[in-house]
Amino acid sequence: MKLIRTKERGAQAAAATLAVLEQRSSASLDRVLPAVTRIVADVREQGDRALLRYATKFDRLPSPQSLRVTREEMAEAWNGLDSALRDALSTAAKQIRRFAERQLPRSWNFSPVAGLTTGQLVRPLGSVGCYVPSGRHPLPSTLLMTAIPAQVAGVARIVVVSPKPAPETLAAAHLLGVTEFYRLGGAHAIAALAYGTATLARVDKIVGPGNLYVTAAKKLVAFDCAIDMLAGPTEIVVASERGNASDIASDLVAQAEHDPEALAIFVTTREELARAVIAEAKQRSRTNPTAREALARNGVVIVASSADEARDLTNRLAPEHLTVDTTRDLDWVANAGSVFVGRWSSQPMGDYISGPNHTLPTGGMARVRGGLSVNDFVKLITVQEYAQQGLRALGSKAARLAEAEGLTGHAEAIRARSNARRSRA
Repeated sequence: MKLIRTKERGAQAAAATLAVLEQRSSASLDRVLPAVTRIVADVREQGDRALLRYATKFDRLPSPQSLRVTREEMAEAWNGLDSALRDALSTAAKQIRRFAERQLPRSWNFSPVAGLTTGQLVRPLGSVGCYVPSGRHPLPSTLLMTAIPAQVAGVARIVVVSPKPAPETLAAAHLLGVTEFYRLGGAHAIAALAYGTATLARVDKIVGPGNLYVTAAKKLVAFDCAIDMLAGPTEIVVASERGNASDIASDLVAQAEHDPEALAIFVTTREELARAVIAEAKQRSRTNPTAREALARNGVVIVASSADEARDLTNRLAPEHLTVDTTRDLDWVANAGSVFVGRWSSQPMGDYISGPNHTLPTGGMARVRGGLSVNDFVKLITVQEYAQQGLRALGSKAARLAEAEGLTGHAEAIRARSNARRSRA
């Protein structure tokens, strides 16, 4: 891990490093965009013919008949798990569901003036596609994190796609009662979800993280099918003045093991703690080649000149995962995907079982949005109802605003209704 100081002789180098970190994008897509563009176009134009060709090539699909996972296969996978893992998945699902239920927005209405009632209706999306990666590691947790909020929202059709799905992922699908599951991954899976084929009907929205090809495909289809966000490599920032070096290093290594491109940063004012964390992270990553590579490439320890500067730097980084010392620190946190408070709040607990979603904004997008939630699966429809009294109270003011904008038809529509109601009265 690289140590930088924001004061004295290290200030210039620190500023340059921080500028690069702030400008990081969700993914460097230029390298794969030409190939992804071709794949998406092929599936959009040729449907199943292209989809099955790419599935055979990239997903090693044994036969067209095996494209859709049967309920029996999912049930068999569930029955094949040991009881401890079944219990862990069930507990995680329960935690995630409870949190999503608390997040769910409600329909409401009120009367701001006599004769006018306004409000909102909360309605679920009609269909969603949940992308569950299956690369370096099986990720049944991602299936739980994407499908459960959709279920809580009331989405009628939930489609899961995953390339070469692991038994644990199939088992998680059975636990949730998923009925539509396809052995698909990559850009061709995203294209099929966005545009539909004879086998796989299109969905209204695509959610879930994926590799560079998946991210590029989501970007390409975003004008035709809603997406959640463009996910890049995993990020962790720990901002601590009094933390335990072993605890901090263990979380840095844990998130770094996701991907060689993962970003791991520790921010503090205490150089002694900074050096202890570097030593601990080196020791803990000795037998973890992915984490070791990520820490060597993207591991940074920042020694700030003051607590205020450390806080400002942390918000500028807008990390996916952020750990702070105490609940008092929440007062200064402005930009983060998910926050972990105190020594006992190990970040991997949030990856699996706490309840809040682990599908989180990366690449600095935490400046403008939070993680995936039940809100991503509903739409808010506003409602307004006027009575004669309300139209009389507000109509002339609305007509005046319309005239100020030069929209005389708007003004006449308001006045015609007002006059008609007066004549009837």
